[in-house]
Amino acid sequence: MAAETSYLFLLLLLLTPVLLLLLVLTLIVRPKSIKIPIKNRHVFITGGSSGIGLALAHQAASQGAQVSILARNQEKLEQARNSILLSTGIEVSIFSVDVRDFQAVKQAIDEAGPIDVLICNQGVFMAQELDKESLENVKFMLDINLLGCFHLIKAVLPGMKKNRKDRGPGSIALMSSQAGQVGIYGYTAYAASKFGLRGLGEALQQELISENIHVSIICPPDTDTPGLVEENKGRPEVTKIIASSSGAMSADEVAQKALNGIKSEITFDGICRSSYSWCAACCSFVLPVGLVWKYSKVERTKEGYLTSRAWSGHQHS
Repeated sequence: MAAETSYLFLLLLLLTPVLLLLLVLTLIVRPKSIKIPIKNRHVFITGGSSGIGLALAHQAASQGAQVSILARNQEKLEQARNSILLSTGIEVSIFSVDVRDFQAVKQAIDEAGPIDVLICNQGVFMAQELDKESLENVKFMLDINLLGCFHLIKAVLPGMKKNRKDRGPGSIALMSSQAGQVGIYGYTAYAASKFGLRGLGEALQQELISENIHVSIICPPDTDTPGLVEENKGRPEVTKIIASSSGAMSADEVAQKALNGIKSEITFDGICRSSYSWCAACCSFVLPVGLVWKYSKVERTKEGYLTSRAWSGHQHS
């Protein structure tokens, strides 16, 4: 008990100055937010046929936006279009495209017309330790989650930049994840793809701010979608333990917060963002390692499988 108290006290002692510095820097250098209107503007959402993307499309359409959604599955896209029409009375455009194919992405963007708000929401996920994960799956996640965003942004920028001053501020939102802020056991490839979005977003904002185009990075927790059900089936045991410590949000909740964030341009900027990253890096090492090893007592069995006696006396029901 004394050792645990000392550990927590030391952790608090180390983090307090960093958090105070972050707060001060936020107050000093954070620029005034720019309002990004949605009504009567073209909002283009990828991964829009289900989950968070579909919820974003519903909410954007209900707020008066011209909405286009892109995904791979034509049947699901048509179902999504009918669902949005039924609930909002708004007809949305649909594009059946694989974001790994730049030429197909460019053709869809050109057909859709100039875009004011691009939400790169497409994503795939497979949880597995790296030594058990195939390189094909690693490449699949990187190609869709990260390279797909490059394809979309490259295709969108020429039209988004055109007459930007007269059209008002533009926005590019990247759907990252909590795994894009903190590395988590079993998320090796997925975290790499989502951490990459942060670097892309930060550098891109510096390049586009003079064009009146603003970049947002969205980092939701586990979200209650059909994809999460499939994801849970293959998660390593340690990953399940870590994930069980926080609940899942609904797709509608995530979409509402994401859309509000885009409209208010809620981001970390300049030196504040760097300080935040440094603080997150410290937390990502100290907290997961300390908690997993202290409370989970992970053992590797003779068969090579991971087992865990997690949270002894405090098991989740």
